[in-house]
Amino acid sequence: MVTAASGWSVATSVAVVTPSDVLNALTHHGYLPDDGLTTAVFLALELQRPLLLEGEAGVGKTELAKVLSTWTGGELIRLQCYEGIDASQAVYDWDYARQLLHLRAAEATGETAGRSSDAVEAELYQERFLIKRALLRAISHGDGPPPVLLIDEIDRADDEFEAFLLEVLSDFQITVPELGVYRATTPPIVILTSNRTRDVHDALKRRCLYHWVEHPGFDREVAIVRLRVPACTDLLARQVATAVESMRALNLYKPPGVAETIDWANALGRLGVTELDERSVATTLGTVLKYREDHHRIEQHGVAKIVKQALEHGKQQG
Repeated sequence: MVTAASGWSVATSVAVVTPSDVLNALTHHGYLPDDGLTTAVFLALELQRPLLLEGEAGVGKTELAKVLSTWTGGELIRLQCYEGIDASQAVYDWDYARQLLHLRAAEATGETAGRSSDAVEAELYQERFLIKRALLRAISHGDGPPPVLLIDEIDRADDEFEAFLLEVLSDFQITVPELGVYRATTPPIVILTSNRTRDVHDALKRRCLYHWVEHPGFDREVAIVRLRVPACTDLLARQVATAVESMRALNLYKPPGVAETIDWANALGRLGVTELDERSVATTLGTVLKYREDHHRIEQHGVAKIVKQALEHGKQQG
């Protein structure tokens, strides 16, 4: 059995001609990439190659896949990796409960009478009893825009699964012994992410295009906040970005990412804060820092210092 896509072309269907088209489209959908990431996405679409994004948590790796799905119109299919994940969780499984019900129903109505055990067993392994997990769903997507396959936190999976994944991404086909080969004529758009809790093997990296996602610079972080939190004033966005930049320099256990910056700006806006002060920072610190040790580090450093720097730098930038 072969299931194939219809030959849908990323380049023509979403009008990608240059990296600038990618930048404009992602920005239009609420994601502001730098030049390096823009080029990496453009090449991944044009060359139909998986894109491996590494970087600290919260810098926007997973969000990029979500925005790509919104932009292209392809379904977002997410495979969350974890230690011990195997093919039954990632590729396919059989619906044993439905198979058992079918068998009992066939016995009750006498349908199995006179039939060989092989014939009865073969009937249980039909596609209607197949549970398609993320990888098989992405490869057998059928007509329309190819899905965006997000393989999230690949660094959490073990070596065996990574080797299996390499094989799947090389051929974009999966064999189900009872049914045959599922093969994608047009591969899904594949985004892999890693927080680098361990190194991803060279073989998988060679199969992918690669980009290290940095924390944004000050100006781009301000622009991201203004884009994602339209109600946030330019002054408050600059102050928040300055404060977050200061926190990242304090050797925290978990430095805040862009996601936390956006959450913080949104929280401050909901509280009616128009300018940072010690009280607003102290009472909303839980939206930007998620570990008690980091809160303690900020208290030792001094909230007043962070606020002072944010006010001064924010006004200078304005």
